Amino acid sequence: MKAAVLREQNKPMEIEEVQISKPGPREVLVRPVAAGVCHSDLHFLDGSYPYMLPTILGHESAGVVEQVGSDVTYVKKGDHVITCLSAFCGHCNKCLTGHLSLCQSPEVSRTAEEDPRLSSGGETVHQFLNLSSFAELMLIHEHALVKIREDMPMDRAALIGCSTTTGLGAVFHTAGVEPGSIVAVIGCGGVGLAAINGAAIAGASMVIAVDMIDSKLELAKAVGATHTINASSGNAVGEVIELTKGGCDYTFEAIGLKATAEQAFQMLASGGTATVIGMIPVGTMVELHGVDFLMEKKIQGSNMGSNRFRIDMPRFIDFYLGGKLHLDQMISKHIKLQDVNTALDALKTGEEARHVIMFDQ
Repeated sequence: MKAAVLREQNKPMEIEEVQISKPGPREVLVRPVAAGVCHSDLHFLDGSYPYMLPTILGHESAGVVEQVGSDVTYVKKGDHVITCLSAFCGHCNKCLTGHLSLCQSPEVSRTAEEDPRLSSGGETVHQFLNLSSFAELMLIHEHALVKIREDMPMDRAALIGCSTTTGLGAVFHTAGVEPGSIVAVIGCGGVGLAAINGAAIAGASMVIAVDMIDSKLELAKAVGATHTINASSGNAVGEVIELTKGGCDYTFEAIGLKATAEQAFQMLASGGTATVIGMIPVGTMVELHGVDFLMEKKIQGSNMGSNRFRIDMPRFIDFYLGGKLHLDQMISKHIKLQDVNTALDALKTGEEARHVIMFDQ
């Protein structure tokens, strides 16, 4: 099969022929139909987050089951599925206490003694986040996918595999936004727009979108923002405090920067909660004003929206097909696998929404 292989950080991926193993007892072979190019891929490409090389990036995808292992009963050949990087074992402490997105069990991957799922000329190609979706085939654990209804467009379904679930889940699960709340979201990329959409669905009375690009702020309005602030023109924190007459109940940082994480905390009213969704680079420290904790202000992280993806993703599909979840505006371009490096370069500018790779079927 053809795949985009990353062999060196900060270098373009090369389209190579890669060998893929046959499904083990609890594995599923999936043929991707669509794969989103996510900003998280860029973090691993540029070295902000280290990863074993060589690898095949990509983690936001939807496709069709080609083959299943001997012990798999959940899906069969021909089923439509969304993949998810938060594969779960189902019986560790995190899983049994309802925190499936925090499962770190090694059993969803192959052991070092087993043949690798991916290889090239006898060399192991490391699977990225249990998925590696920038490829014509994916071999994954059965707990890394969810079966979906067949009337869902695959390019939209792929977005639910990461950015949509991350943003909506942060609102619904991690933060638990209540109806009538005042919400601000910093960063209007795919995850931030999903958080804005989620806050609107949750019934927030005010949803403030903060970004430095006017086109993204227009997108934010289209998916549920009631107010927008261009942070390039002044003091975004001050503008939010003034607009809300004292601060927000909930804020969401969806960029992954020290400064914006600190701003999310500064935008809170007394008793408010800031949720950091963005991937702040490894080694970066965040500084907060200690006295603010006396006002019961809180800051927390969110991993993939604290999801229970086999429950959440089918519900999000119903939201989309019912007109509540706005995914059509999220896709700026359909591309081919060989254009993946161009799509990653576009993410660096922040000017466009998602590029989605469409595979020939």
